Amino acid sequence: MRFDQSETMAASVLLPAAAYNADNTPAEIALGKAGSATILIEVGVGGITFSATNKVEFKLTHADTAGGTYAAVEQADVVGVTVGAGGIVRSLVEAHATPSVTKIGYVGRKGFIKLLADFSGTHGTATPLAATVVTGNLDRVDPA
Repeated sequence: MRFDQSETMAASVLLPAAAYNADNTPAEIALGKAGSATILIEVGVGGITFSATNKVEFKLTHADTAGGTYAAVEQADVVGVTVGAGGIVRSLVEAHATPSVTKIGYVGRKGFIKLLADFSGTHGTATPLAATVVTGNLDRVDPA
């Protein structure tokens, strides 16, 4: 038997599903009373052959308050990926012929997050991208 978890979770769009060839304007997402947060970054087949020059880097930032000062996440703030300089949680730097989903557990203690798809180089053809944050344990916030 499966149990219904829908009453204890919510989802918000970090990066609307679309074909991108330039930086997005990151949405500010409130984590509210969530006891957990999982970010899902979805990447379709690359519109170009990515390289160290022509790349996309997903940068995750967080802040204490709405409209506050955002800082790059550090390794202690996430699980499931290695964080690069500037809060990079996913990099597209080589051919991407198969769609993928990257799962990132956010364990930081800030109340708001943003995700930037940072494009470098030339992107003549767009790449399908999307990102969602799924918050859970809405009734189990860590008081610390």
